[in-house]
Amino acid sequence: MRRVVVAAHPDDEILWMSSALRAADKVVLCYGAPYGKPEKAAARARAVAALGLPNLVNLAIPESGTRLLVNWDDAEMTPTGMAINDAAGQARYDANFATLRERLRPLLTGVDEVFTHNPWGEYGHPEHIQLYRVVETLQKELGFTIVFSNYVAPLSWLLARRLGAAPLFAEKRRAVPDMRLARRLRGIYLRHRVWTWSVFHAWPATETLYAQPPGERECWQSLEGEALVDVTRLRWWKRVGVARV
Repeated sequence: MRRVVVAAHPDDEILWMSSALRAADKVVLCYGAPYGKPEKAAARARAVAALGLPNLVNLAIPESGTRLLVNWDDAEMTPTGMAINDAAGQARYDANFATLRERLRPLLTGVDEVFTHNPWGEYGHPEHIQLYRVVETLQKELGFTIVFSNYVAPLSWLLARRLGAAPLFAEKRRAVPDMRLARRLRGIYLRHRVWTWSVFHAWPATETLYAQPPGERECWQSLEGEALVDVTRLRWWKRVGVARV
């Protein structure tokens, strides 16, 4: 079975998909230059080159800069991901969707499973959601199974509940984050000053993965009653927060 991890930004692969990294045949990082911060692009590229992950592909597509341009109280889904509250930002975001599809198609051809972001973008990031939507459209062409995790945050909670009310998965798996690998790679990102998350982040003892096989959805389940992990509470001084859909 061929497995590929597809993450939006460098460091997403260890925050949300560490449990899949060692078994992955390929790891793909999609976005590169942070929007409005060109000086960070080179540092990010150096950090990625130092990770030492086998078969790592760094697409380094420039970010769209839409992180703060979403109405999360009434998030609107679109064919390219989400509605962006800025015309120029929407144009950059939509253009990235087409670029991602083109660049990912050959990398995912012949693959059995693709581990990627969940439909609500973990803590609520429009580029995470966009990448999920790109992978979802390519699934229809290429026939692989999509696998995503149960991380969420208050910002994305309403969207997760809304999306989770419909049939969303066919199989549930218990996974253990690879904390040793994740911490080692976090150290590399910190040394290059491109770590984008809290330095106090603590991975949970276990996480839940949900699988979406290709084809009919008649046997799929909703997220009703499922436990999602609140990533804002993954700190060493707090208990892990678990919310049920």
